[in-house]
Order: sequence, then C-alpha cells, then structure tokens
Amino acid sequence: MSNNQPHDHDNQDVVESIVPYMPYVLPIGGGVLIFLLAFIAVFMA
Repeated sequence: MSNNQPHDHDNQDVVESIVPYMPYVLPIGGGVLIFLLAFIAVFMA
C-alpha cells in the first residue's frame, strides 16, 4: 500500500531558503513600514 521508493529530488524548506536574505529584507521592510506610518500620520493631521 505505501510507496517506499526513494525520491530523486530534495525537498528544500521555504523558510530555509529565505533565511540568508533576512539581514537585507528586515531593515528595508522596516524602513518602508516607518515611511508609510509617517506618511499616514502627516496625511491625517
């Protein structure tokens, strides 16, 4: 009933593929978020 054949391809985790880019993604995302919050605060004032 069960398939015990070995797989030819490696299952790479999505999180593990993103982790090396986190030192670049987090500051850029934070900067964009701060800019958007400041823009909303100025627009609402």
